[in-house]
Amino acid sequence: MSAWNDATPPRLASPGPAARLRMVLRAAAALVWTGGIFATFLALRGVDIAVRAIAPRSSPGLAPRVLQLWARGVLALLGLRLRRRGAPMAHPGAIVANHSSWLDIVVLQSAAPVVFVAKSEVAGWPVIGRIVRAIGTVLIERRPTEAARQSAALHARLARGDQLAFFPEGTSTDGSRVLPFKSALFGVFFAPDLKDALRIQPVTIAYRAPPELPPAFYGWWGDMAFGAHLATVLALSRGGVVDVTFHPPLRAADYPDRKALADAAGTAVRSAWTVAATV
Repeated sequence: MSAWNDATPPRLASPGPAARLRMVLRAAAALVWTGGIFATFLALRGVDIAVRAIAPRSSPGLAPRVLQLWARGVLALLGLRLRRRGAPMAHPGAIVANHSSWLDIVVLQSAAPVVFVAKSEVAGWPVIGRIVRAIGTVLIERRPTEAARQSAALHARLARGDQLAFFPEGTSTDGSRVLPFKSALFGVFFAPDLKDALRIQPVTIAYRAPPELPPAFYGWWGDMAFGAHLATVLALSRGGVVDVTFHPPLRAADYPDRKALADAAGTAVRSAWTVAATV
């Protein structure tokens, strides 16, 4: 993960016997759930590919809907309750959100049939890397020499009607702030054949840990290990809440350039941040 680390990870007491048992039972249930859903996803993805061959700009298909079901089940197993304000847009385009945890991926997937844009290193992660590739995640490298190729890949996905999702901060935080949005990935929305048709929907994600846990409990940043954080959430998360606010979509054609569009999206995300973090 990225190296934003302007905060100290919370110190937690070692889980007791009950918490360790909860972790084991939840992990087992999550593995069974994920295995069953993934098998169904692969079967339906074949159907979707066949439909795409006939109608290239068809609806998102059946497979992404199965991933939504998977994500909702995972949130329940992780002891998180989703509270949604607003609704995901129906337009093709992209959802852009603030980023404070690997949980953000599960949260957004539970709300909309999106295709994630992720850094290429994720493909090398054990188990997760194989799943990420199988579900069609767009993998990018943050190197200038790759910019043209990556822009073409994003353009192809958007042109065929996919709804992308990415985190313009470029890194995750402790969940106490929203960093400035980087504009690099917004450039594709200004392609002549896309800028009038596509929409970009800003989304605010805010976690509220239960009173007995630190406010940054769900945050995952800096050098925090994924496995250790996942185990802690499985063991200790009970009664947590994640507030997700879907803002009105933006149209690229209404902005002069990618920086202006990125700034407008970031402003929209911050507009709900104080409310979401304090309600």
